[in-house]
Amino acid sequence: MIRVALVDDQELMRAGLRALLERADDITVAGEAPDGAAGYALAVAERPDVVLMDIRMPGLDGIEATRRIVADARLRDVRVVVLTTFDTDEHLFDAIRAGASGFLLKNTAPDELRAAVRTVAAGDALLSPAVTRRVLAAVAVRHRPAGERLLAGLTGRERELLAEIAAGRSNAEISARLFLSPATTRTYVSRLLTKLDARDRAQLVHIAYESGLVRPGEEALSQPDDDGDAAPSPA
Repeated sequence: MIRVALVDDQELMRAGLRALLERADDITVAGEAPDGAAGYALAVAERPDVVLMDIRMPGLDGIEATRRIVADARLRDVRVVVLTTFDTDEHLFDAIRAGASGFLLKNTAPDELRAAVRTVAAGDALLSPAVTRRVLAAVAVRHRPAGERLLAGLTGRERELLAEIAAGRSNAEISARLFLSPATTRTYVSRLLTKLDARDRAQLVHIAYESGLVRPGEEALSQPDDDGDAAPSPA
């Protein structure tokens, strides 16, 4: 059973989300909170699998609440999905920087909402390629790239994988494009998460943009050299 916590300052929104989620046999709502501070406390008390977090709330907002959840070692298995009304909301970029595993529009269809919760609970990032690239493209230019410092230690092949992830491609798509087995692709992704100290794929996308490896509207800035990076053995 997937346990979900709802954090939104609008009671009607929380009630609607609860009704939609609990129509599924494999999802239950573990609790509700009206603001970020209460949402963080709820996450500590209930340890849900997924927190659906509104961004704009009085008092402690959703971004700071997300940051606190991600930073709390007790909540390492809790995933946060931020909710927003507009897919051009610049705060979405800040939410990803804070550690959110993805975002949903508040007008998401019921089936898509439930599928999104299952996706994040399974450990995957909730990144719609079109929307994610648009958000990052609109806002990444406001943040000064950290350059090679963030990518130090990556091989050329790993940089290529990172660029593919930043493009919003799934493991299956990456495997096909780079002629890798699915197991090898999964191992590369796992290696990237470890090397870059990233929580999930959403954080990898952020690093790809912040480092300058990928720029809005462009392909990866640096293509992998023939550096002899052997395909890793599946873990």
